[in-house]
Amino acid sequence: MGSFSIWHWLIVLLIVMLIFGTKKLRNMGADLGGAVRGFKDGMREGDKPAEAGAAPQVTGKTVEGEIKEKSEHKA
Repeated sequence: MGSFSIWHWLIVLLIVMLIFGTKKLRNMGADLGGAVRGFKDGMREGDKPAEAGAAPQVTGKTVEGEIKEKSEHKA
């Protein structure tokens, strides 16, 4: 009585196919595959070093200064 035999799994698969239908199962498989692919791409992007054109990181330091000249721009 330990694990299920191949016949048990085939019967379960047949019942699932009757309930959901093959088209819905195919769509769910494609969605799951796309989600896994997106997760892998996101993990790969996290490993890459920052590019030179990327926005600078905020360091938390405040720079104080004085405005020398005020100019007006008319659009």
